[in-house]
Amino acid sequence: MTFARPDHISDLDTLPRMPAWVISVRPETLEDVAFLSGAALNHLHLVLGRGEVPHALLRDRLALRAAEACVAFSGRPEREAELRDAVHLLRPGDLPGPAGETYLAWKRVAERPVSVKALGRALPSLDPRQVAACLGAGRGAPVTRAAMVLEAVLIDAPRMETKALILADAALAQALGWDHLVPLLAAGLKRVDLRKQGGDLRLACHRALISSVIEAVRQAADLARRAAHLKAVAPKLRAKGAGEAVEMFLSRDAVAPSSLPLPDRAARRLCDRLVDLSAVRELTGRDTFRLYGV
Repeated sequence: MTFARPDHISDLDTLPRMPAWVISVRPETLEDVAFLSGAALNHLHLVLGRGEVPHALLRDRLALRAAEACVAFSGRPEREAELRDAVHLLRPGDLPGPAGETYLAWKRVAERPVSVKALGRALPSLDPRQVAACLGAGRGAPVTRAAMVLEAVLIDAPRMETKALILADAALAQALGWDHLVPLLAAGLKRVDLRKQGGDLRLACHRALISSVIEAVRQAADLARRAAHLKAVAPKLRAKGAGEAVEMFLSRDAVAPSSLPLPDRAARRLCDRLVDLSAVRELTGRDTFRLYGV
């Protein structure tokens, strides 16, 4: 595949910036917090509408943050680096373990459009009737609907935090008219928030979304710049299969050389070349079993 060289990578600085008052105000009432979370979500909606943002890559990176939060909620010690290893270094026949399964669940739901069928395929353990009920939950504001779903699922299954947060994010995405689930709530909530109900839970969800959306917008701008640079250097790559490899980097948080459509040695050379061109980064700091990402 041929990538056109962007004329002005600096033009990515024209991505709409989060208003300073959303970031700086510290509201206390539910009404004020709801107003700010609505403003933040509206801003993210504008950012997600921009073609220069690598949407699949952004969702995959946010899925990692959500998985890290859910693993912490369950009391497990694995964090970002261990989660990447658990999923991206899997060999045929290996099992990812509980933490890896959590990460895989978030990755799958972030890859597919929001629908009962797609969520069922991503998470076979979900009851389709429950998914349908969650996606059709109420007629309230988006965050209220997401909080209602989160509360209902956790009342029914208090230890199923990942399931509850995935369904809440799905309800939020559907209410906002987004085609794909964008992992937001998990990374902004605290463990104690998951035991709240009613207005207290809605307040926690609004606060969580303000902080998570601010981070998502920051990552969208950063990834847009990095993706533009990767596309700009792509014509310099001569290896057969380099175009497909670049596409993988543009849609995945992390890539193992062994997963690229090239022989092992060629894949490692390509990754080293991309690092030399400052187009990707080595993510592990190891000499072996390395992972790379934009």
